[in-house]
Amino acid sequence: MSEAGGGPGCGFPVPQRAPWSLVAATAALCLVSATSVWTAGAAPMSREEKQKLGNQVLEMFDHAYGNYMEHAYPADELMPLTCRGRVRGQEPSRGDVDDALGKFSLTLIDSLDTLVVLNKTKEFEDAVRKVLRDVNLDNDVVVSVFETNIRVLGGLLGGHSLAIMLKEKGEYMQWYNDELLQMAKQLGYKLLPAFNTTSGLPYPRINLKFGIRKPEARTGTETDTCTACAGTLILEFAALSRFTGATIFEEYARKALDFLWEKRQRSSNLVGVTINIHTGDWVRKDSGVGAGIDSYYEYLLKAYVLLGDDSFLERFNTHYDAIMRYISQPPLLLDVHIHKPMLNARTWMDALLAFFPGLQVLKGDIRPAIETHEMLYQVIKKHNFLPEAFTTDFRVHWAQHPLRPEFAESTYFLYKATGDPYYLEVGKTLIENLNKYARVPCGFAAMKDVRTGSHEDRMDSFFLAEMFKYLYLLFADKEDIIFDIEDYIFTTEAHLLPLWLSTTNQSMSKKNTTSEYTELDDSNFDWTCPNTQILFPNDPLYAQSIREPLKNVVDKSCPRGIIRVREESFRSGAKPPLRARDFMATNPEHLEILKKMGAASSIDAEDGLRFMQEMIELSSQQQKEQQLPPRAVQIVSHPFFGRVVLTAGPAQFGLDLSKHKETRGFVASSKPYNGCSELTNPEAVMGKIALIQRGQCMFAEKARNIQNAGAIGGIVIDDNEGSSSDTAPLFQMAGDGKDTDDIKIPMLFLFSKEGSIILDAIREYEEVEVLLSDKAKDRAAILKGKMIPSYIINSNPEMENEEQPSSENDSQNQSAEQMTSISQEIDLIDQESLEETSLNSHPESLSPADTDNAASVSPSEQNSNPAENHETTSLDGECTDLDNQLQEQSETEEDSSPNVSWGKKVQPIDSILADWNEDIEAFEMMEKDEL
Repeated sequence: MSEAGGGPGCGFPVPQRAPWSLVAATAALCLVSATSVWTAGAAPMSREEKQKLGNQVLEMFDHAYGNYMEHAYPADELMPLTCRGRVRGQEPSRGDVDDALGKFSLTLIDSLDTLVVLNKTKEFEDAVRKVLRDVNLDNDVVVSVFETNIRVLGGLLGGHSLAIMLKEKGEYMQWYNDELLQMAKQLGYKLLPAFNTTSGLPYPRINLKFGIRKPEARTGTETDTCTACAGTLILEFAALSRFTGATIFEEYARKALDFLWEKRQRSSNLVGVTINIHTGDWVRKDSGVGAGIDSYYEYLLKAYVLLGDDSFLERFNTHYDAIMRYISQPPLLLDVHIHKPMLNARTWMDALLAFFPGLQVLKGDIRPAIETHEMLYQVIKKHNFLPEAFTTDFRVHWAQHPLRPEFAESTYFLYKATGDPYYLEVGKTLIENLNKYARVPCGFAAMKDVRTGSHEDRMDSFFLAEMFKYLYLLFADKEDIIFDIEDYIFTTEAHLLPLWLSTTNQSMSKKNTTSEYTELDDSNFDWTCPNTQILFPNDPLYAQSIREPLKNVVDKSCPRGIIRVREESFRSGAKPPLRARDFMATNPEHLEILKKMGAASSIDAEDGLRFMQEMIELSSQQQKEQQLPPRAVQIVSHPFFGRVVLTAGPAQFGLDLSKHKETRGFVASSKPYNGCSELTNPEAVMGKIALIQRGQCMFAEKARNIQNAGAIGGIVIDDNEGSSSDTAPLFQMAGDGKDTDDIKIPMLFLFSKEGSIILDAIREYEEVEVLLSDKAKDRAAILKGKMIPSYIINSNPEMENEEQPSSENDSQNQSAEQMTSISQEIDLIDQESLEETSLNSHPESLSPADTDNAASVSPSEQNSNPAENHETTSLDGECTDLDNQLQEQSETEEDSSPNVSWGKKVQPIDSILADWNEDIEAFEMMEKDEL
């Protein structure tokens, strides 16, 4: 619900304590009015094409869900590359990401209400029976309170909500007697001990069996939690209270929200990312709308919708005003410091902020929603998926993509608000990219690197809970859904809670007593729904006119406001602030400016802090070597057909795959395997890509030996058994200190686990063909002219007739069995190296004992292709390349000398800057932050 009213049009006043039925009815009138504006002038997608795309979504869900049930259940999640289940403790730890796994069949519970939305009621009934029969919530395992709440508790409540709906309809679930609700209540009580803190903020983790603090619990010593972790509980906990009549759940969730509100930074009305659960002190004082904070804002607005408590709306409006004042720099959303909000905290954005346009739609603020969504879409069109983080000049900062659904969510809400068929085309692109780049025989695999197209052996439960739900609803008409979706509200995990809960057991909940609100411009916060004549002028091309300036923003623009400067700084007669890149220690004028920083005014103080941030980045950059992006080894022979992509380290010599055509050929092992002397089997490697083991000589020497034997390329496989790109920094092979211009073939490096994929394939199939390239190639291009099953190269698998699904499934199952037989002894590449909302440090670099010379680059520190020439707006209006400034840390091994590692050393500029030590440390910490 929005409050942007006034003027003619919709703008119907909504009584502040009206029952939700009235609020929902008013909103529906607004939505109809908004949609009619668009359909009057836009060319809509045909009903047939929408049905066709909806059927594709159904087939994709069947592929993902069916493979989970066949290969993984009752495990928590499916590992789609190795076609097996991920069981906590049986796979290498991925850190905080594994805290979502509690040995409670996570994917099945998370998918319950998706089955009903997709009109799979029989499958839903069967799934509910499996949950009741097989799921145990009393496991001795430490889980995330946040993830367990939104995925498991939310999944059980969403399943219960739709189970009672189906039972009332009289056809399905007639046997159901609130069993899922009883499981939810049991889980709720298991989570309550986490709230045993003086602040009321929950511990971030809890043991399902032993709770908190007991020796056998192995948790309860944490001091910090993220704002979203503590502030994303109210919907599920309040729904549990109102379903069951047990008030304690809603009370605990309200207390946590109250505490976060009281601890907001009063001058900016922003909250930080991480807070001490005992003292309430902010641990990380940067603020944004992405990782660590995102769903806190979402739940304030949705708590008002679901619970009818005005104070939640007032709090949301206060925060939203601050967000639009400080964080929103259209089309960007950049983190700032909570007590210096005009100063940007970083020069990159994370993928989780993609939910925010959808929240703005619910707020009724459509224009910035359109702008940010369009910017994100341009990034997706460039990389096929939204990278986990990207810079303000739209280069890859963190290259992973775990199939997140937030962009699809915003696309759905924008289409529902505008009716603009453009967003149907956006959804179609998402479907095509998923099928083309993420689909594998056993499901859909997360992307390890969007630049190379390499995969991770990971399919998170939220992919089934959210992605397919939003995509199906995007293309569905009202008659395609067996219930009225408008009667429900989506949680942050897209679980459905009925709006009639707003009037159920209402007397048990206390209204929040909110104090010390900042004085706001109430003209935008009236108690009305959006006025469509304000949001949507009588111009069917209104949204297009907003999107049009952003069409080329990723490829060739200098985005506005990337480094923010107060307008006062450019007041008449004032000089632009001193930039770190221009500073000269021998310039007396520059030294005088430094002395004034922080002393003359608040503006000078902010200039000084900004100068320090730039100086840190420049100082760090001076200690780095040039880094190359990762490369790809793509297995193109049977039965892989290009669907397995391995992340490979580049070489600083030989053929540059980013500038030349890819190299394709069959692989053969060299003899001797280390490649350190003249090959004894030149006939075996002639015209092929030679496999060589790392060690005993320089990389360049290996390359010369296989080149002399007639090899067309080389793959060096690490001799450190068990090494993997999942846990080790990307490896760059350096030269031998001599002229390497004589090396003309491409050379790539694979860690042990990735290399084992190829070696096992050779043992299984003998003939193995690979493609060496800068990034994974389109399967259709790879397989052109070959007799290949159509589903492999078709980016849009469809159900053209009744026979195709059968043959397709047979082919997929056959391929799955073949791939499984190859990979049973290995963990097939690509496990999570990026935590979703944790603050883990980067993985430690390897310290190889051999004399191979290389440069190690952490995956989370990789930059996009240096050949890309994007630009960024600087303070003085120039466009400057910030790619190097955004690189984090590199480590290099030089020939036979000991390893040399460079950290983030910052040279002091002057003793007068000593007062800024705290801010300098904060900047350094933010440089190392993980999502």
